Amino acid sequence: MIIVISILLSFLPEKLTVLQSWTFPVLAVCMFVPLIISILKRHHEWIRKLALITNSMVMLGLISSVIILLHQLFTHVASASELFGSALVLWVTNIFVFSVWYWEIDRGGPIARNEKEERLPDFLFPQMTREDLKTWSPAFFDYLFLAFNTNTAFSPTDTLVLSKTAKALTMMQASISLVIVVVIAARAINIS
Repeated sequence: MIIVISILLSFLPEKLTVLQSWTFPVLAVCMFVPLIISILKRHHEWIRKLALITNSMVMLGLISSVIILLHQLFTHVASASELFGSALVLWVTNIFVFSVWYWEIDRGGPIARNEKEERLPDFLFPQMTREDLKTWSPAFFDYLFLAFNTNTAFSPTDTLVLSKTAKALTMMQASISLVIVVVIAARAINIS
């Protein structure tokens, strides 16, 4: 998923990014190699650290691109079509970045969930409240759905956010989405 996110960020016009468009895919691949090695050697602690570092780097790229795009809006350097295209790329990237975050933080991450470690959940999915689904566990798609809902409704719609970390992340995602959808789209419509 990180590679997909990095490729999405590479579609942004050069003037709307801090780094060159090829930088994020190259950084993701550079981080992906040690991650694969850690997975093969079953170094669970390193897997988690590398995944969190990689997603943090990609999220910084996302946030910096949103900030630069905002600056470009008010200086009228970008055309309306560039603004729309960039806003769409950033909006979709926001979904993917935060779906990875949610997947990585909930109950200690995917490794801890697979090893059935007893940890308090960061999110309470509706399926977790049903008696007939006591063995149900969220998959990546469930976190993707949560991120999509948070991006479109500016809040998690059917899933309760329980931990402070999860609350901070959902607030951050909703804020980024709000800036992208409301400010950028409204300004782009005004320019055209």
